[in-house]
Amino acid sequence: MAAFFRSSNLASRVFDRQFLSPRPGATVNTVRQFYENLFPSYTIFDIDCPDYSFRKFTDDGKYLVAFSRNHQDLIVYRPIWPTFSCNEACDSHDLPPKANKFDSFFKQLYSISLASSNEYICKDFFLYMECHQFGLFATSTAQSNDSSATEGAIHGVPSIEKITFYLVRLEDGAILDEKAFRNDFINLAHSIGAYLYEDLLCIVSLRYQTIHVLQIRDSGNLVEVRKIGAFCQEDDELFLHSHGQVVRGVSFLPGIKQRLLSFIFRKTWNEESDQTLRVQHLKKKFYFHFQDYADLIIWKVQFLDRHHLFIKFGSVDGGVSRSTEQNLAFFAVYNMETTDIVSLYQNSSEELYSLFEYFYDHFHANPQNSSHGNFISSHSNNVQALDQLRTIKNKASSSSQFVKKMMASLPYTCQSQSPSPYFDLSLFRYDEKLISAIDRHRHCTEHPIKFISVKQPNVVKFKIKPGSDSGTSDSRAKRISSFLFHPFFPLALSIQQTYMQPTVVNLHFRR
Repeated sequence: MAAFFRSSNLASRVFDRQFLSPRPGATVNTVRQFYENLFPSYTIFDIDCPDYSFRKFTDDGKYLVAFSRNHQDLIVYRPIWPTFSCNEACDSHDLPPKANKFDSFFKQLYSISLASSNEYICKDFFLYMECHQFGLFATSTAQSNDSSATEGAIHGVPSIEKITFYLVRLEDGAILDEKAFRNDFINLAHSIGAYLYEDLLCIVSLRYQTIHVLQIRDSGNLVEVRKIGAFCQEDDELFLHSHGQVVRGVSFLPGIKQRLLSFIFRKTWNEESDQTLRVQHLKKKFYFHFQDYADLIIWKVQFLDRHHLFIKFGSVDGGVSRSTEQNLAFFAVYNMETTDIVSLYQNSSEELYSLFEYFYDHFHANPQNSSHGNFISSHSNNVQALDQLRTIKNKASSSSQFVKKMMASLPYTCQSQSPSPYFDLSLFRYDEKLISAIDRHRHCTEHPIKFISVKQPNVVKFKIKPGSDSGTSDSRAKRISSFLFHPFFPLALSIQQTYMQPTVVNLHFRR
């Protein structure tokens, strides 16, 4: 019992760290327990800051990425900590006027122009390569829904005249390389259309159903190493031409679609061992649904490792809509080296849900050298998160609908969760409807968001309040909030946006 109370004292914990060694492999988790005593304790409401759109902190905590309101310029800051002195005890004084400014906490490193006059930076798209401090950004022209029919393009998928990806060295703002796609459609919202794994980057062309796999070299060059879509092997097109198989006006199934149909056929074939019943089984399970299978398109892709992709297939309507829970979808594990589909699951599969529940961290595919990304709480590494998931499952009226809802989050969106220790469910409890590690906008609330100690359930450790200090605002106006937590400092930004009103940025830090 004495150890329990002693653990809530920061000085005692520092002394214990000098004499007690954590168990092997538990060093980082032991250090993270210090955040039970190190948390934001002071808020500067409506801080004096530039009118920028703040995107996120990089996972190593070195940079804060922002965009100009006209979506033309990239602005990068480095977090600093304000220093000031006073004659008496500092706790009895308010902060000096200078400390209430954004520049006291962040130093602007540079501002560079990324987009041209008719292009705009996608403010939701940003991927970070921690080992080289490279940032990947995207610009695009306006989307056109009345896209003309083009050979190889999927009917019903909109078109964007130009999409450009820029690789920027965040240390000095140098643009190292760029990759442009013309008259294509790539889902840039929340970085859904791209996935970064170590030095490999995959970009999904929805319009032309092609997975572009690029390698980011140490020099900062974007080199395309393979394309998966119409052809799977590098010499497939050459082989078809050399054998006279390519005839103008004759359409063949894309290579990736042929692999999918072949896998479904073999799986259906092996389900029935009786030769007399096998034909009827194929008619019922495969040929009857053949056109539905042939119409499937690639929605989303992620890396599982350097050789395997996790691909989501679905209908054209589901590929461009925001909500995909109710749509029929299939998940395939694809081996890039052998060009084989290793396994296939429907989005109502209990087997896939079991893998999702117990091995969710394998879907994250975080690189091993990430110092903070490997410690994001999930139901496969955290008892509290697993209890929450099972509680939701037990309350669900339909098991099938619950599984589909959970599978809608797959494939995992790259770098979509904050590694901040304040979202560690073994340390703090909070209302996940109002705030969570997932990078999404939330509906704003009048009351502060409480972070409650898991070890001491009745103790509120700290509160985060977006919006104005007075709390007086038009309740009828739609207000949304976003939260940017530093990966390891007790520092956070809460950003409240209200229709036709100025953005309110609050700074939460430990004083």
